[in-house]
Amino acid sequence: MLRNGIGIRTAQALSERLRGQIHVYDGEGKGKSQAALGVVLRSIGLGIDKPQQTRVLLLRFLKGPGREYTEDAAIAALQQGFPHLIDQVRTGRAEYFGPDEITRFDRQEAQRGWDIAKGAIASGLYSVVVLDELNPLIDLGLLSIEEVVKTLKNKPDYLEVIATGRSAHPKLVEIADLHSEMRPQYHTEHSIDGVEIYTGSGKGKSTSALGKTLQAIGKGISQDQSHRVLIVQWLKGGSGYTEDAAIAALKRTYPSLVDHQRCGRDAIVWYNDRQDIDYLEAERGWEIAKAAIASGLYKTIVLDELNPVVDLELLDPDPIVESLLRKPKNTEVIATGRCKNIPPYFDLAKIHSEVYCHKHYANEGVELKQGVDF
Repeated sequence: MLRNGIGIRTAQALSERLRGQIHVYDGEGKGKSQAALGVVLRSIGLGIDKPQQTRVLLLRFLKGPGREYTEDAAIAALQQGFPHLIDQVRTGRAEYFGPDEITRFDRQEAQRGWDIAKGAIASGLYSVVVLDELNPLIDLGLLSIEEVVKTLKNKPDYLEVIATGRSAHPKLVEIADLHSEMRPQYHTEHSIDGVEIYTGSGKGKSTSALGKTLQAIGKGISQDQSHRVLIVQWLKGGSGYTEDAAIAALKRTYPSLVDHQRCGRDAIVWYNDRQDIDYLEAERGWEIAKAAIASGLYKTIVLDELNPVVDLELLDPDPIVESLLRKPKNTEVIATGRCKNIPPYFDLAKIHSEVYCHKHYANEGVELKQGVDF
């Protein structure tokens, strides 16, 4: 059976674009804030050896003190690894509230956060500004969408702005260069804690997985433990891929905690043009991954582009199911990549987000940045 559209492209031959983009990650599924942190890590990696290093502001709305949040550990790892590059501001109260429970404090905190955001955007000090949970803040009526749109339209050309949270406003989506929606897929009968799947055509799958690796490292730091991470990448035997800079930054900052293995040849693999080397490289990667899962040595194992490898029938999914069923309780396994046919190990996922691409700047004729967009 012929399958089109399965394959990984590099950006080696593409020229760098200068204009920073507006990213919007929304939806009910997991991975929005993780994807933003993955983009942050990638941006830091791209600027790490340049005179003008990437400086990042993480502005977190609706996430006041008093609660622990999923991304806290990941941010701690970023701050420890790059203390001179990461600024963080948290605003709001800790508990959830609806539109009928808004207080004067909520309005003050929303305005305080937005004033900081406007100042940061206009300052010229930052390369990336993350507006975490901006979408629900607008949805609650705590910020004027007109003012947000006006500010973002007038941002410096080089600045990347990332907005996250459920229920993105249509006017924000209209000015966005990229809009990915995370939709949850539920597998309750056979799901296993610590198995996560990110698939779909949208941008944010591998970057969400990188956010999880940061989280694992950060948890290890806070608990004074070694939370080792393994990243196995299939179909990525060349260079110039989206995650290269992010992984390089991780390995450089936490060399004793991050292991990385790449498999495949430097070419797009099509179903009707598979070569012997593709099967050998797929199996080589799986042997490494299988041994790592069984070892219990790793807190988090990222199986990047495993899904299209199975979809291309380069790997049998049954051994993957067996390994996941037997994995140590405290080991997290994350599989990424798009696929057309659902493999059986998807049923084991405790978290499964389908990432839908509603908008991508590549479709508007914008030149893509090497190492960032593919």
